[in-house]
Amino acid sequence: MVEFKKVKENPHILEFIRKSEIALKRQGYTNHGILHVQFVADRAKKLAKEIGLSRKEQEMAQISGFCHDMGNFLSRSHHHYLGAVLFYEVFKEKFKIGPLTTIMQAICAHDKPEMAIPSPVAAVLILADKSDVRRERVYPKSLKEIMRDIHDRVNYGAYWTKLIFEKSKKKIALKLKIDTKFVPIMEYFEIFTNRMVYCRKAAKFLGYKFSLEINNFKLL
Repeated sequence: MVEFKKVKENPHILEFIRKSEIALKRQGYTNHGILHVQFVADRAKKLAKEIGLSRKEQEMAQISGFCHDMGNFLSRSHHHYLGAVLFYEVFKEKFKIGPLTTIMQAICAHDKPEMAIPSPVAAVLILADKSDVRRERVYPKSLKEIMRDIHDRVNYGAYWTKLIFEKSKKKIALKLKIDTKFVPIMEYFEIFTNRMVYCRKAAKFLGYKFSLEINNFKLL
């Protein structure tokens, strides 16, 4: 059985995630630890269920979401590849080869827009991960420190976020509310344009359109 519970409780996986959070925090990144991966895992499972993926695929999407960033403690630039290999090493004797490789592909594809999206599980993970912009991902620090870094500014400015599934319209919509006192909306596009393009690609793979709405204005 492919069970999220087994993955979430695995001490190796938890240590990979913990070490990755420490490594990226030292490099000045926003949160990529349990706060982020649990959010992505839950969002991936919810979206997988809403678009009608099987229960097994929902579990795989949730597992992929939880494990997608755990290779960062070894290398930021190759974390997607390393995360897939780490997952294989931990679960090669526990999961059947089909689900195992599906999860590995999803982890690998989540941060490589030039790759062909290999499965609905990977597409769901991409949407869940690349849409995660929110204030909670900014580590506690002074407002002056937050304002120095564009990633902190954009995430801190995003005080409300929701990924909405509209089956009747065949649309997946990311809706954000951004406090423009902290960050101009243009700065969102400076760092998130490629991610939004990847979300559009993932939604298209699933047979849906992707739209972006910021402060009640539809932008995509």
